[in-house]
Amino acid sequence: MALKFTTSYLEDTLQVMRYYKRLTEEAMTQVTDEQLCVALDPEMNSIALIVKHMAGNMRSRWTDFLTTDGEKPDRNRDSEFCDGPVDRVSLMRVWDEGWAKLFAALEPLTEADLSRTVTIRGEAHSVMQAINRQLAHYPYHCGQIVFLAKHLQSANWRSLSVPRNKSQEFNAKVAAGAASQR
Repeated sequence: MALKFTTSYLEDTLQVMRYYKRLTEEAMTQVTDEQLCVALDPEMNSIALIVKHMAGNMRSRWTDFLTTDGEKPDRNRDSEFCDGPVDRVSLMRVWDEGWAKLFAALEPLTEADLSRTVTIRGEAHSVMQAINRQLAHYPYHCGQIVFLAKHLQSANWRSLSVPRNKSQEFNAKVAAGAASQR
């Protein structure tokens, strides 16, 4: 599908968020249930813990986005890195709940809302700054999940974007309007 041209910051933000959600889901489908809980070393997080952290952040940031601080008093960020979801069904439920909060908060916004003020940990942000903060944060973690899934699947990995040695073929599809990076 070709990229939809837009000059709307909010429309593009939603497209980018949906792209990273889908990309990450496609990576997670390639790993076994056991691999969801694998950490490569004691200082790394498993896919399950990254999902738990992202979902905790999304719940905190996007619940009552325009009217309450983005760091909710009941959030225990440190616990997000302990005891992740233990099975795929639980993991995907947590994942979907987090993204649902994000989309429920972003979809009704208007361009006029971008200059409104929200707080995160008591710091004032414009709505646009708060969105940009998460637009950097979530793809960072999505990339970690993709990296882990690719590492764990190794030779069985199915490319999520342009496969090796297929750039010309992909570029022709983009030129024909049949494909897009998103």
